[in-house]
Amino acid sequence: MINKVILVGNVGADPEIRSLENGVKTARVRLATTERYFNRQTNETTENTEWHTIILWRGLADVVDKYVRKGSQLYIEGSIHYRDWQGNDGQRHFVTEITASELKLLGRRPEGSQSQNYQPQPQQPQYARQPQAEYAAPQYPTPQPTPQPVAPTVVGDEDDLPF
Repeated sequence: MINKVILVGNVGADPEIRSLENGVKTARVRLATTERYFNRQTNETTENTEWHTIILWRGLADVVDKYVRKGSQLYIEGSIHYRDWQGNDGQRHFVTEITASELKLLGRRPEGSQSQNYQPQPQQPQYARQPQAEYAAPQYPTPQPTPQPVAPTVVGDEDDLPF
């Protein structure tokens, strides 16, 4: 069985950070993903935005606390979970959440971020052609000759052999 979710989207509000009684940090992030559809009959583009609740624990929550703000673009991998509970009013409540197992910060460095450790992932790979001189031929070890088996040396007369 597989329960895997991959999302790329924008954070809709500053994350909610909490520390549990045992000191474990958790973060809750609201992430928006938008799909665009083009209707050929009307020549119009329609957008459909979905909002996802992302739950991050421990180290991932630390990263969110330090670097993620409203408007940040994130790549999230995780699993989908459904919870329900009965409220004080007697109503049954349902929630769908993504528990993140991987987080990548996309886009540009946020304004006002002072950390030197922030290294965002580029949105598209940057390829630069290297000068030809930097491509050296691979160096392989010199092959060593394979030792050849040596015939046993017979001492004495061949007629003395037991076989």
